[in-house]
Amino acid sequence: MRIGVLTGGGDCPGLNAVIRAVVRKGVAVYGHEFVGFRDGWRGPVEGVSGPLGIDQVRGILPRGGTILGSSRTNPYKIEGGVDAIRKNLAALGVDALIAIGGEDTLGVAKKLTDEGIPVVGVPKTIDNDLNATDYTFGFDTAVTIASEAIDRLHTTAESHHRALVVEVMGRHAGWIALHSGLSGGANVILVPERPFDIEQVVKHVEHRFESHYAPIIVVAEGAMPSGGAEQLRNDKKDAFGHVQFGGIGTWLAAEIETRTGKESRAVVLGHVQRGGTPTAFDRVLATRFGLHAIDAVNDKDFGKMVALHGTAIVRVPIEEATAELKTVPPERYAEAEVFFG
Repeated sequence: MRIGVLTGGGDCPGLNAVIRAVVRKGVAVYGHEFVGFRDGWRGPVEGVSGPLGIDQVRGILPRGGTILGSSRTNPYKIEGGVDAIRKNLAALGVDALIAIGGEDTLGVAKKLTDEGIPVVGVPKTIDNDLNATDYTFGFDTAVTIASEAIDRLHTTAESHHRALVVEVMGRHAGWIALHSGLSGGANVILVPERPFDIEQVVKHVEHRFESHYAPIIVVAEGAMPSGGAEQLRNDKKDAFGHVQFGGIGTWLAAEIETRTGKESRAVVLGHVQRGGTPTAFDRVLATRFGLHAIDAVNDKDFGKMVALHGTAIVRVPIEEATAELKTVPPERYAEAEVFFG
């Protein structure tokens, strides 16, 4: 078989490990050939591709990002986009696709499979908000980076008697905030799933100062105050209808300073969480996803996504992963609340 591989949506550490595993096993075990499509769904829509063999995947295991490039191209928002994919796949002799991506990339994969284009999905989201899999690669790296930042911020906060607000990724799900906040010893953790009471946040901050320690507040970019609205960078939307969040950390720091009289600063980690080398956990998980994805293609088990259930890699229908977001449940947030203040 000749198999196309693409990576869509936001980049995250571990993508190259998936690509490497797919190609290494696909060539060595099954004798398949591979084509790498550039920049997500833009590649098959515009026919932009290149060779993807053993030589191309050497040395990429520890590299962040993706050697194939990525984009948020949506073929269903492009006139004739799906027909162009069919034409380009046929011209290149591609028999099947492996799509590595999150909710949007896999949503397109599901639609294409329904229309007769064979696709196998690999879950990728740094926010860990895809259903049907316990974890996605990239999440552990993001949490590790955020936790290290929080550790470092504790010392400068104590030195200057400041409140520090750390804004982390998390548009609609607060998994990064929850895990990094717990591991970093944050005094307040704010997530999109739970609108927060600014007065209660201020009380936690004041209590922390009263104990002669400086507070650290971790907030997900999509968190918002009760009765308020999300903080947006602008009102532009991408091809999948998403807006850009940003600014909640700065707003919160200003509110804390105004209400408490204590100096407050905001630190926005942003794309630092996406970059650099993946952790060992993410390298192993991404590698296992790649190995099982090529097995699914070889078995012609299309319309499926590989997923982590416990310690096992299984196959699930793609629609199970994209039906709804996996958000932080109340009982998990309640665990963190024990340490607030």
